[in-house]
Amino acid sequence: MLTLLVNGEKRDIDVDDDTPLLWVLRDSLGLTGTKYGCGIALCGACTVHIDGIAARSCVTPVSTVIGKTITTIEGLSQDSSHPLQQAWSEEQVSQCGYCQSGQIMSAAALLEKISNPSDEDINNAMSGNICRCATYQRIRAAIHTAAKMGG
Repeated sequence: MLTLLVNGEKRDIDVDDDTPLLWVLRDSLGLTGTKYGCGIALCGACTVHIDGIAARSCVTPVSTVIGKTITTIEGLSQDSSHPLQQAWSEEQVSQCGYCQSGQIMSAAALLEKISNPSDEDINNAMSGNICRCATYQRIRAAIHTAAKMGG
């Protein structure tokens, strides 16, 4: 039995140590906001925060996050009140929406480090997140909007 701290709550799980964190979150804990995209840490759909740092959960063995704080998209806010979630809606970022939780989690990690990022800061921070709908311009606009909101 392993104990994880996910979205501020201690959760006990019974999985193999090498189980990817993504599958623990989705299958064991029912937190399906984190998405499976590529399985090799290239697309960013599975991005969560581990001790405040954006990480790809599809390649993170659960044994490496014991004692660390894990935040998923569900942990940003229960009612979509986080400035990034509001900005995503205001800027009409989502089309298919599949990659958006990973995009938002990467953006949240960026705004934790740089409260008023430049376009270059955003491009660098978001370069590991792929959007098949190509909403990159709106993603950048939403990050700027969230920064103004204190995101």
